[in-house]
Amino acid sequence: MALKNIQAETTAEAYLALLADRGVDYLFGNAGTDFASLIEAFSKVQLGKGKAPIPVTVPHENVAVAMAHGYYLVTCRPQAVMVHVSVGTANAVCGIMNAARERVPILFSAGRTPITESGLKGSRSIYIHWAQEMFDQATMVREFVKWDYELRNLEQLAPVVDRALSISMSHPRGPVYLQLPREVLADSLDGYTFDSPSVINPAKMPSANTVAVDQAAAYISKAKNPLIISSSFGQDPTNVSILEVFSEKYAIPVVSYRPRYINLPLGHPMHAGFEPGERLGEADFVLILESDTPWIPSLHRINPDAKIVQVGVDPLFVNYPIRGFNSDLTVAADPAEFLNAIDRAISTPMGVGERRKAMDHIKNKRTERIAAIIHKQRSGRPIGYEWLAHCIGNVMNENDCLVSESQLPQEFLGSRKAGTFFGTSPAGGLGWGLGAALGVKLGTPDSRIICVVGDGSYMFGNPTPAHFVGASLCLPILTIILNNRMWGSVRKATLGMYPDGAASRLNRSPLTSLDPNPEFEKIVEASGGYGERVNNAEDLPGALDRALKIVDVEKRQVVLNVQTIYDDKQALADAKR
Repeated sequence: MALKNIQAETTAEAYLALLADRGVDYLFGNAGTDFASLIEAFSKVQLGKGKAPIPVTVPHENVAVAMAHGYYLVTCRPQAVMVHVSVGTANAVCGIMNAARERVPILFSAGRTPITESGLKGSRSIYIHWAQEMFDQATMVREFVKWDYELRNLEQLAPVVDRALSISMSHPRGPVYLQLPREVLADSLDGYTFDSPSVINPAKMPSANTVAVDQAAAYISKAKNPLIISSSFGQDPTNVSILEVFSEKYAIPVVSYRPRYINLPLGHPMHAGFEPGERLGEADFVLILESDTPWIPSLHRINPDAKIVQVGVDPLFVNYPIRGFNSDLTVAADPAEFLNAIDRAISTPMGVGERRKAMDHIKNKRTERIAAIIHKQRSGRPIGYEWLAHCIGNVMNENDCLVSESQLPQEFLGSRKAGTFFGTSPAGGLGWGLGAALGVKLGTPDSRIICVVGDGSYMFGNPTPAHFVGASLCLPILTIILNNRMWGSVRKATLGMYPDGAASRLNRSPLTSLDPNPEFEKIVEASGGYGERVNNAEDLPGALDRALKIVDVEKRQVVLNVQTIYDDKQALADAKR
């Protein structure tokens, strides 16, 4: 244990120094009257006194949370977000829910309306200090954070910060919430001493039970038609190679169902696509790796005799109010370590050669189908999603990253390596993509970042604040809008329930249309970026080349407003899958 002594005149100065010592690189902030002592502390750091995370001004809370989310995905280091008391917390709830459901650690903090009406430094001094106070401010996020607390005094500062970070980084990981009263931040002190490094550390993930490992290995050894389904496996990209080796060795098809990461590269011989429905009826063993929703019970029929094994750091997803997927064996463990343990325990498996041949045939058919669709969509207007994905895949380099808050079909992107694709949280809180892409770029400055969003999610993403941050931090990103002029998911859900209803006879049904459609490409120009509208399929490759040249050479943000197709027949087919 080592003690560190720092010069600090307020709790705020000590707090920022402590965050910097604990490896927090950035504080993404949307400031209010509660920030006075923090702003003074940051100002001292800029004048050469003390240490602190780098402050980033983010003019909307949802963008700030998404930036911390994206930064963690490429660095594995949790960052700090601070917002203005109750109202700032309210604006950030959607982003916090996204992080919670995708198990992303964030030190989410907010000021607290001053407790005292007079008498202390930091007491109430503005009329809003009465109306903004809540009886329980944390109740807005309590269901989505792992822990919440209000800092009471300087003496508990280090234990509170270290407890927050250690809980956030313990599996299953997730955001925590810390309230910082203005009076406490303004408390005077004469220096501060704390343990460095921290003496409070995250809990380690337990190893899988050997009995469970042997049981799962026995299931696989006897299975003729095994199947693996995953969604969030691959958040740690180093785990993907383990699944590559395992699935190839035993010839087990892998379905990436609503994936948030590269679970398995598309070019791998055992990648079985993105829909489980056609395989579930024949599978006699299903291994679920980090998937909250491995199939849709109302749409998909599983083999009643199949053995089901669910594996993950929290395989029951205990924070979901209802989740009734059956399981013969449920294992709380690191899924990659569990695969390695099963591999050591498996005896002679059945049907490996036959499954290899079957997968070769399936992949050849898939290649033919993709080629036919691309050939059909390569000209004309509006632009098909498949052609757009194909064109994006063609211009992406090996280390380019794609952030997708859209219905872009991954199958047409081509094979991407682990750690280069990031999809939106299963919570579906719209507005994540723009901020997440900025966070990914901040965490991997040498990588080229392409962000794909729908027209609705672009508006939810607060594009003016997002492009402001991109300009202020010099984070050139290519944003591509799939503009179908409607809430496509809402349209699809309506057709799924009422395939022959009144809405199916309308081109634009109520509460789904986004007409008149804004000229989205002009918004980025206000922050010095370049915008372009793309109407025709044959014009798309040239537009992408121009956009990436501006990103790479001029270091400016670019928005391509791509006019896309919305196909009711395809939407209805999707709703039934």
